[in-house]
Parts: sequence; C-alpha cells; structure tokens
Amino acid sequence: AGRRRRGQDQPLAVRRIVLYSGNVQGVGFRYRSVEIASQYPVVGYVKNLHDGRVELVAEGLPDVVDRYVADVEHAMGRYIEYSTTTDSTALNEFDSFFIAY
Repeated sequence: AGRRRRGQDQPLAVRRIVLYSGNVQGVGFRYRSVEIASQYPVVGYVKNLHDGRVELVAEGLPDVVDRYVADVEHAMGRYIEYSTTTDSTALNEFDSFFIAY
C-alpha cells in the first residue's frame, strides 16, 4: 500500500465542536469521552465549561467523527439534555485526544 497525500481519494478532515448541556459535569463525561476516543483515529479535547456545559472538540475524517460522537452520546446520553454542533475544516493542531482544563 502506497502512501497517499492529503486530498487524494480521501475527504478532508473535519473539526466538530459539540457543546453538551444537562447533568454533564461530575459524571465521568470527560474520562469516558477520552476512553471512547482511544478506539477511533480522532484527535481533540473535551473540557468542562464554567457555565456547566461540556465542550467536545474532535477532528478526523467525517465518518469517523460521526461514529465517535455517536458513541459518546450513546454512552453518556442519560446525562445530556441538549447539544449544539458546529462543523468546520480541521485545523490539525492536536496530536492526541485529551482532557483540557
């Protein structure tokens, strides 16, 4: 298998920002998000916001990010009341998935 340059036969990576509201702090949301991320080729971070929400930023191929976010929402859904999602082009500024403070 040869190496492919970015943009050849491959969709561009996407950056997805999801803001979760509900009982999402103090329930292992960040740790579970990182644990699930280890099963996917995604990078980014998850962090608690001062207003009680959790911010998740994931970068990767669109279908991979879709599956990752769906798994997080499946695992933590009982704590999520509402979420907003913003997609843009990946900035490629991360080399892992981590908890940000």
